Amino acid sequence: YRWLRRYDGSLESLRNKSRRPKHHPKAHTAAELKLIQDMRRRNPEAGLVVFWVKLRQRGYSRSVTGLYRTLKRIGVTPVKPPNPKYVPKPYEQMLYPGQRIQIDVKFVPSACLTGEAKGKRFYQYTAIDEFSRWRYVEAFEEHSTYSSMIFLGHLVQAFPMPIECVQTDNGTEFTKRFTKARLDEDLTLFERKLKELGIKHKKIRPFTPRHNGKVERSHRKDNERFYATHCFFSFE
Repeated sequence: YRWLRRYDGSLESLRNKSRRPKHHPKAHTAAELKLIQDMRRRNPEAGLVVFWVKLRQRGYSRSVTGLYRTLKRIGVTPVKPPNPKYVPKPYEQMLYPGQRIQIDVKFVPSACLTGEAKGKRFYQYTAIDEFSRWRYVEAFEEHSTYSSMIFLGHLVQAFPMPIECVQTDNGTEFTKRFTKARLDEDLTLFERKLKELGIKHKKIRPFTPRHNGKVERSHRKDNERFYATHCFFSFE
């Protein structure tokens, strides 16, 4: 008889209907909804937990889960502020050799080392002149500010023009920029050598290796064209 009562001549009348109650006994009251909406207008960027705490301070007694469901239902979820778009500075084109030279250190891949050299660490110091792409490479058994100082001295002797500026990352083999030792007498050996030679030291933005892109690219090419096809039995 139930189906007969429901039937009105169309198949649609016989489809199963939702048994979900039209009103929930624990639903938010009109006063609670108004409080949520008013508070959201004042705190559009507050996260869920922070927003819930602010409501609790004004007498709100619901759970954080219940608040989340209500925020979604009424469409007042937190507004995420847009991240400021990073606008890279235009590249400063070099005008002559020696105006700026990029320096970086590459760890020699352990897969290349065999025999007596297996398990040891070797390091490739590389310098590239940004104007002429002139390149100077030297290997070291130690990755330190002392090795950097020695490399710089050899670089100055090898480069056919005066060097005005060198550019490096912020590694401790080059600088103490991010350590507490910031006084002149606490400069690294590399920085002291630069000061002695009258060469400027430009340090790239932290965690931005692309700013040393020319020397980084040359290291990738070294991997592809040299280290991928050679093995070394000793440092010599």
